Amino acid sequence: MKSIYSVIKKPLFTEKGSALKESENKLLVEVEKVSNKLEIKKAIEEIFKVKVEKVATIKVHGKWKRYGKSIGKKSDRKKAIITLKKGEKLDFIEGA
Repeated sequence: MKSIYSVIKKPLFTEKGSALKESENKLLVEVEKVSNKLEIKKAIEEIFKVKVEKVATIKVHGKWKRYGKSIGKKSDRKKAIITLKKGEKLDFIEGA
């Protein structure tokens, strides 16, 4: 069994993510590629001590990039949109 701290990689700070947070009480985080919704829910609830209502996941395929003559590919990743229950609040950066 993997650790709950290895499931969540980092929070994603984007315009869409901040709009979801303000309007619908949803969080946007990057997670491990092989983690499932139950593992993500358990990790968020145990680490941040909040109640999670729903988890939606999105697989993002890496883009192909050219660097001069060579061609490279950015790595694939997985994002999770986490809906918190009513009354719950979570701020990754407080006071900023």
